[in-house]
This record gives sequence, C-alpha cells and structure tokens, in this order.
Amino acid sequence: MPGPDPGRPPEPNRLEIATVMPEQPASVLVISAHSGDFVWRAGGAIALSASRGTAVHVVCLSFGERGESQGLWKTDGMTLERVKEARRAEATGAAQTLGASVEFLDLGDYPLRVDAAAQDRIVAVMRERQPDVLLTHVADDPYNRDHDLAHETTLLTRMVAQAHGHDRSTRPLGAAQVLQFEPHQPEVCRFAPDLLLDITPVFDVKTRAMQCMSGAQEHLVDYYTQLGARRGVQARRNGAPAGVTHAEAYQRTFPTVGDELR
Repeated sequence: MPGPDPGRPPEPNRLEIATVMPEQPASVLVISAHSGDFVWRAGGAIALSASRGTAVHVVCLSFGERGESQGLWKTDGMTLERVKEARRAEATGAAQTLGASVEFLDLGDYPLRVDAAAQDRIVAVMRERQPDVLLTHVADDPYNRDHDLAHETTLLTRMVAQAHGHDRSTRPLGAAQVLQFEPHQPEVCRFAPDLLLDITPVFDVKTRAMQCMSGAQEHLVDYYTQLGARRGVQARRNGAPAGVTHAEAYQRTFPTVGDELR
C-alpha cells in the first residue's frame, strides 16, 4: 500500500469516496418521511443505482401535505386533499425519472404518526424486496422530528424483518446497511458523513427529478444543486478524480466488514 504524499497535508477523518455503492447492491429501499425527501437527499444514489440495474423502491410515509408544501398552499382555495394529490403526482414523476418505484402510506405530517399497521407494511416490503441497503433520515433532526421518526421506524422495522420467527411464510431480511442521507442543516443534526457518493454521471437525472417537485418546494432545487456541487468539491479534496463534479453525503449506521485496512 503506497504511503502518504509528503507534499500534501494530512487529512483527518478522511471520507470514503465511492463511484458506486460498495459491492453494488441488488436492491435498495428508501424510507422517506415526506414525499420530497428522497428526491432532494438521495436522488443521486437512487438514479445511480437504478442506472446499474439495481431495483430501487421508495416508501413515502407521508405526502408532506401540511409542513412541506409551501408553494402549493399559496394557491387560493387550496385544500388538504388537493395538496396530497399534487404531492403524489410530483413524487411519482420524480421516482419514475430516477428509475425507482414508489408507494405512499399517507400517515400525515407535522406530526407524522406511524402506527402498527404501517410498521407491518414496511416489514413486509423489506422481507419481500430483501434490500441490501436502506436509505433514510438521520436520527436527530431538531428542526423536523418527522425525520427522526422515519429513522427510528427504519431501524425498528429492519429489526423485525430480520426475525426468523416473524411470518414464517417469508424470508428474513439480512444485515442490510442503513445509510443516513444528509439533513438540511447537518451542523445541528450531528451528521458525520463517512461516504461521499459520486453522482456526477446521473446529476442531470437528479436535476430533472428535483424539477418535478418544484410546485411544492421550488426553493430547494437551487439549494440541493449547490449542495451537490459543494460535496463534489469535497470529494475531490478527499481523493476523487478530477472529473467528479457532484456528490451526495451519507453516514453509515452499522460497521462495514472487510479484509483489509482502508
């Protein structure tokens, strides 16, 4: 293994740079608190995985109809059901653009409430789809506790899905890694990314998917375009090739397993 470049300063807490998810998964499952979260935070990972033949499925716990649909509520005469319909259409279009399938549990938002029936549905999806990787929110977002509940729901249903004594007619889930995608304000969410995923080849796809969501949250398109570019700069600073222009940041929940130090 080559030693460090003596002309380059040391880099503490060096991030892993990946042009694909390590050991490209055969199945990815995304647990999204609201119908737009998966697009802004993980659209690149979804598009990249789908482009390489990975089956990607998104479970939206909520439409984000109350607190995440600012643009829609500015329309005169808007109703809750009309907001839900618009959010469903936007998210469905975005998922199709990214190459993923999507379903909506309609559990409400602000606050999100995940009942036993919803947990059972998610467990069933996990055991049916057998994801190698789960993508979801961080554990502690003081700005949006719906995100915390989505994280806890992911861990809880993963645990149940792994149980050999649960629903003997289906196969238990394996040791699926849980990757937490970047929150809107990472500094106060204790977000410590250890993976920068190169999404340069599919950033145009993510952009088109984000534009599908512009009716409700148009202001986020520019924000996440700029964030992707900033993470691309950080990826190059941490050893990515010069051609890497855009990246997404992720934090692993569980240790990775390998046979070499890196």
